[in-house]
Amino acid sequence: MTTEQHMLATIRTTGRASYAFFLLLPLLLLPAGCSSNRYELQAPTALIAPYETAQGDVLWAVAPPRNESGVGVLDPLDVADTLAATLQEVRGVTVVPVNRTLGAMRSIGIEHVSSPADARRLALELGVDGVIVSSITAWNPYKPPRIGLNLALYGRPGSDRLTERAADVDPRELTSATTERRLPNAGAHDQALSVAAAHLDAANHEVLMSVRHYAEGRHDPETALGWRGYLASMQLFTKFACYRLTGQLLDEERLRLARERVTAQALAR
Repeated sequence: MTTEQHMLATIRTTGRASYAFFLLLPLLLLPAGCSSNRYELQAPTALIAPYETAQGDVLWAVAPPRNESGVGVLDPLDVADTLAATLQEVRGVTVVPVNRTLGAMRSIGIEHVSSPADARRLALELGVDGVIVSSITAWNPYKPPRIGLNLALYGRPGSDRLTERAADVDPRELTSATTERRLPNAGAHDQALSVAAAHLDAANHEVLMSVRHYAEGRHDPETALGWRGYLASMQLFTKFACYRLTGQLLDEERLRLARERVTAQALAR
């Protein structure tokens, strides 16, 4: 083989190798262990109700919140839908649709749930175990977003699904075990089973950490914003706020039931 033939053979071999390299380049750039899923899925943190569910889930209704934020463009029904959806995700709780709650309010002639008596009338009309009454105390959809929410849970008269009782204790003796509570921002004092309140400002680093924790398992981490997408959308930030307040309310209910259990055991001795 002449020197010229040898050079031509080398060029052909190099060309074929380069062509094969460019064909394999996209495969080489893929991450190791790549599959149909771009990332490993994570389960979001779930909320669990502290109630006995042997008879099925407890049934709640969500009354439209009162807008006390001073922001006129805010639609309380959107917040009510978001809160109802959040509560529906709680294990052990079923929530009636907000439209059904609005229909029951019209049938008993109340436009807003403005007193504990209204809450109990609504619970009786719907046949639910409890009614969530709320108010919006702050609302800022601009960066950084901010929202203030108050929640109060009122039980239906005659229902024992939300009560911890010993079988041999007279229920009338436990009426004083419930802590005196007040409807958020209402003038009249009455008994609410539990209340929760928070002012969530995305400028606060503790709130940012909570948002990031909440977003785990609820967003695609490979998107441009990642978990910070919950700060760029007021709708998503409201979902986070409803989750945060729902968790606080369930914690209050867990403590209340523990106090009732201790009281029932003491009375049973």
